[in-house]
Amino acid sequence: MMTEQVQVSTSTAPLDEAVRRLEAHFGNAIRRDDREGYTGVVVEPSHLVEVAKFVRDSLGFTYLASATAVDYLGKSESDHLEMVYHVCDLRGGPPLTLKAQTPRDQATLPSLVSVWPGADFQEREAWDLMGIRFEGHPNLKRILMWEGFHGHPLRKDWKEAYYEQEHKPFDSRWPEGHVRRAEELNPFGKNVRYPAGFSLDGYEEQAERAIYEGAPLGVQVSDLATEQVVVSLGPQHPSTHGVFRMVVTLDGETIVRLEPVMGYLHRNHEKIGERNTFLHNMPFTDRLDYFCSMSNNLGYAVAVEKLLALGKRWDPPTYRAEAIRVLMVELTRILNHLVAIGFLLNDLGAYFTPLMYSIIERELILDFFEAVSGSRMMCNYMRFGGVAYDLPERLQSTAALINDRVRDFDTMHYLRALIHDRLPRAVEQTNDLLTTNEIITNRCIGVGVLTREDAIAYSAAGPVLRASGVPYDVRRAEPYSIYPDLEFDVAVRYHGDVYDRYLIRLDEMVQSLRILKQILPILEETKGQPFFSGKPGQYNPRVPAGEAYGRVENPKGELGFYLVSDGGQNPWRYHVRSPSFINLTALSQMCKGHKVADVVAILGSIDIVLGEVDR
Repeated sequence: MMTEQVQVSTSTAPLDEAVRRLEAHFGNAIRRDDREGYTGVVVEPSHLVEVAKFVRDSLGFTYLASATAVDYLGKSESDHLEMVYHVCDLRGGPPLTLKAQTPRDQATLPSLVSVWPGADFQEREAWDLMGIRFEGHPNLKRILMWEGFHGHPLRKDWKEAYYEQEHKPFDSRWPEGHVRRAEELNPFGKNVRYPAGFSLDGYEEQAERAIYEGAPLGVQVSDLATEQVVVSLGPQHPSTHGVFRMVVTLDGETIVRLEPVMGYLHRNHEKIGERNTFLHNMPFTDRLDYFCSMSNNLGYAVAVEKLLALGKRWDPPTYRAEAIRVLMVELTRILNHLVAIGFLLNDLGAYFTPLMYSIIERELILDFFEAVSGSRMMCNYMRFGGVAYDLPERLQSTAALINDRVRDFDTMHYLRALIHDRLPRAVEQTNDLLTTNEIITNRCIGVGVLTREDAIAYSAAGPVLRASGVPYDVRRAEPYSIYPDLEFDVAVRYHGDVYDRYLIRLDEMVQSLRILKQILPILEETKGQPFFSGKPGQYNPRVPAGEAYGRVENPKGELGFYLVSDGGQNPWRYHVRSPSFINLTALSQMCKGHKVADVVAILGSIDIVLGEVDR
């Protein structure tokens, strides 16, 4: 196993120095964002590409973590749209925030794909949902909505069919004798318009033309004329891990071009999030990466707590609450990686048995989650200021932790057996059975290589990034919770292929177990201490006006929430930086030159969940 000790400074001094250098170099082309509760610099659109190159090449912020569009309708005289870029120095520290503003009626900004290729899907998302056109983008078209869709649904003036109100709770839902169905007063079609000349008869043609446009259908190789074939893998295909499609151009059996096509599961999670109160969004985060609801909860809680810290009256989570949080998310990391390896084997053609073996250990963790939160998968457990419940004294498990009968366990005894015995044994056996297996090595070594430079450029995150030789982990780069008090190393591999993406997950499970063994005595020492810093039951505070980008190291990579508050109980802007979505940006690069069977393995090695891709 390869690891690196990563020592970083969390001081904001490097950011201050970066802003000073930007001011000195670009003068009036940039200005500090002086809105109360806001940070970063606002860049004149005409200088955006130049500033981005300077930030990357001269200031060392080589990694684009997130790109978010915000609609400020009614919040300023200009009613502008804004793009917010969070760029990171891979040596560590908080991200530098760059912003560019554009008028609503002619929303146009230069594309940054030439500077950070990882902006590709994120700019397409901003065009699709917010209507910002990016000049110079190599493939600007909708990415989550279908091509015939009218309007941009995250704009504040866009109203869907059966629209009721801007914020929940809706008046129609109150049990005061006025309960009604929204469609009775606002029937379908009243607020739905289609583009001029559009008809359902032409839908298929429009959608297919948008997808296949530019796909080469003929090539001359020496003196032998051959034809290329365009093949669609998915969206209903067992190896696509959900309703996801890959449009593949083949020359014989070799991949010439691949385009990921998503959006079949899109439900406008962020529009819902802006109508919910801050607290109401907590259970919605469970539905993103539904394997990792505890980790999703923590990412959102960190973001809201950053906003709450802008106010004068805010008590951060207690030490016990933070220890419980780390316990939950590190168990989640092991749970996720075990299943990810099982699914990868399934994609490689293995029988279902290896996946079932992974699921058995996962069930032990889910038993614990259910006992604590009341739910096995959609846990809804974190709260702003702590967690919803303390650990119970005892729990029941139907899994064979000690024997084959249902047993009533002391919780700490259960955790000790799980962390010191069952999970280490599962990781060790996985390594023994698979790592030197001839089929695994033949199918994975040298396949789907993503170089270090490409991994950074395409904004890859998590195991995909670290398997390419980049020891970047948010837990060390911008520490949160009690991670600064814990000893663990950042796992890293250097070949960037499917095999290293498998190995890195084994390495990370070893490090998670190392963390969990340190958490157990903390739980014993803090027993009886508060698990929530606020008043009991009061989980829905009024959030100060401002912005915050909260990020955590989820099992699949950096999960970030960018929030804008106008001082009320509902987010003005709620955006999810989902690692599954952004990691797919590099899929085409990884697949070129390989065979169709390799594509299945490469996709499996990324470890995506479509609930998080589409949102």
